[in-house]
Amino acid sequence: MEPDQVILSIKKSARELFRRYGYNKTSVNELAKQARIAKATFYKHFASKELILHAVLMDYIRENVEDILNKNIREKDLSTFLANTILRVSRVTYTVCNEFVGWEFIRESANAQEYLKILSDDLEFLLLSSFIQNETIALTVPEERLTFLIKSSKNIVFSFAFTSVTDADVRKNFISFQKEILPYLVQATLLES
Repeated sequence: MEPDQVILSIKKSARELFRRYGYNKTSVNELAKQARIAKATFYKHFASKELILHAVLMDYIRENVEDILNKNIREKDLSTFLANTILRVSRVTYTVCNEFVGWEFIRESANAQEYLKILSDDLEFLLLSSFIQNETIALTVPEERLTFLIKSSKNIVFSFAFTSVTDADVRKNFISFQKEILPYLVQATLLES
């Protein structure tokens, strides 16, 4: 198999197994077996299981962010566009952590929390660069204000994800974020200097 095909096979296997069993319960041996490669071949392309997780999550998030931006582009105004985009990306991020990693593991593992910091920073960069590539946003909103909106939203969403005990708590927190916090963050972002 060509190297690109091997990487795609590993990513596909990882995506399926992480979703089915969670990150913590999936071994490198299982990933290699599912991808029909040797364990050494896995390590030739990914130095650790954490790196394949990161690659899979960023691919998934990138695909969803592009889709969200393309669908939201027709929103009636910039404020609505920003709020809806932030909310939808926040939901994607939560879903990714829930489905691929598992919150029990994330809450109990120091390594998982360090990894989430990296994921969070990469997500922030991805969203900021996606917003900046949008001409309407780039010409209307200064980069430092977009950074404020993205960082604030991200920190709030991750904090309630860590403190929520049940899915019902998460839903309640998302509704609260959407109705009580996000409108003020967007308003502060769009204030005239």
